[in-house]
Amino acid sequence: MASDFVAGPALCFALACNLDTVLLAAGYAARGLRVSPGHSLVLAGVTTLVTAFSLLLGEAASAVLPSGAAQALGGLALVAIGCWFLLDALRGAAQGGALPEPPALAGWVALAAALAVNNAGAGMAAGAAGLSVPAAAGSNFLVTLLSLPLGRRLGGIGGRWKALALPLSGVMLVALGAWEVLW
Repeated sequence: MASDFVAGPALCFALACNLDTVLLAAGYAARGLRVSPGHSLVLAGVTTLVTAFSLLLGEAASAVLPSGAAQALGGLALVAIGCWFLLDALRGAAQGGALPEPPALAGWVALAAALAVNNAGAGMAAGAAGLSVPAAAGSNFLVTLLSLPLGRRLGGIGGRWKALALPLSGVMLVALGAWEVLW
């Protein structure tokens, strides 16, 4: 039953939905940007609201949308963000690596919306499969908050690996997005 709390599937769902969050945070750290606690709450809150809404839509949305449409849109957003990271890495190498300005609140909301679009496809599928909305949404919120500092640590690794963090994050996001679109 959808109202049953089942921690294992909800946690697995949240982990799968937040790989992109780890990669994005790693990319930002490699660019010298830190996601503040307030912006972390914006990212977690917006993605969780959209994810919960998509879980609630579940069966209804799957009956209306063509198969895989939401997942394809999320995948395309990931490809675009990954390409942006790759371009930033190339520009940084060509321009001496000047640090970008942190985004304004609207930029963080837009980023959260892009992450949420990616979760929407999985959320609709999980909702149709009967995953508990409170368990999945709560797990998503907590895992998002934990994914951001993990990504920051991965992106901020010193030495020669630091120079590779941004392009690797970009390549991984492009690959993850392509996977979402193609499969």
